[in-house]
Amino acid sequence: MLSLIRFPRVFTIKQVPKVFHEESIISGYRHPRSSATDCVLSLFQLTNETLNIWTHFVPTWYFLWKLGSVALTQRAWQDAFTWPLLLLLLSCCVYPLASSCAHTFSSMSMRARHICFFFDYGALSFYSLGSAVTYSAYVFPDRWVSGAFHRCYVPIAVLNTVICTGLACYSRLGLPFVHYNYDTMKRFPECNGPRFSKLLRVLAFAYPYLFDNIPLFYRVFLCVGDGCTDNDTNVLHYNHIALAFLTGFLFATHLPERLAPGSFDYIGHSHQLFHVCAILGTYMQIQAVEQDMEARQLWLRDHSIPITFANSVAVGLLCVVLSLAIIGVYTLPLFSRNEEKQRAKSHRETSAPW
Repeated sequence: MLSLIRFPRVFTIKQVPKVFHEESIISGYRHPRSSATDCVLSLFQLTNETLNIWTHFVPTWYFLWKLGSVALTQRAWQDAFTWPLLLLLLSCCVYPLASSCAHTFSSMSMRARHICFFFDYGALSFYSLGSAVTYSAYVFPDRWVSGAFHRCYVPIAVLNTVICTGLACYSRLGLPFVHYNYDTMKRFPECNGPRFSKLLRVLAFAYPYLFDNIPLFYRVFLCVGDGCTDNDTNVLHYNHIALAFLTGFLFATHLPERLAPGSFDYIGHSHQLFHVCAILGTYMQIQAVEQDMEARQLWLRDHSIPITFANSVAVGLLCVVLSLAIIGVYTLPLFSRNEEKQRAKSHRETSAPW
């Protein structure tokens, strides 16, 4: 059946606007004004985005199955102790799904590309908060449980979601209503300073990750003696940490395609590899969290901060509301009258090559 379908044409880096360029990726680009149908069809042809989409779309179904099995078998709605795990699992479903959708539909237009990745960043912020809430509930070392840092840990994580989403969106377009340049369609800082933009984006996601993992780093690397929670789960935590740092390394360095531009356009470039490492790391994280939850449940129920709707589910809802508000602030200027005029002008100027 697929042989009867006429797939959209793919282009080289010189044939698409700068905003669509990926470092050291030379070919395999989709039309920068693809229709929604073309975007869906591109799932079944080899482009430089195809594996980016599937490496997150397929694992989404596993995480959905995992979420459903936990919700149905552990009587989560009656037992508040399970709520942080459910929040983590929900965030693990949302972030790969948002990522796969962003990579699928980001070639519809410049505006669609920005908006798609705004939602991708918001989903990652939600995942970061889900991790923090779960670590607060199950992973904190015994020595830190119910201490001052433990009590302010989740509120700071909520603030970090605002910083993460806002800074990541800023890295694409600068400040809304201030840095948007409607005359040239050039954006600050991504088009004028792609390396600076990349640095901001790395910082936007590295900082929340490092903060979320402070209790875990202390537990597995620094803590000595009683109260360190030295159990069999630490091996899974080591694996998760190693994969997380490998994910960040691949995202920041653009290896291996930087070493041989054009050789990894379709298969094997850093974005695909970091997607795979991120999913494997998330899988390890869930395994570790579940094992900690089961092994430490009785002790944590007696000694840790009580888990309530306010410090678990409500926190997740607050994160969603704040991230959507930030995305809205960055998105609204893209629908302004000046933007529409410039978009029409850009379409007339670039329609001939296509």
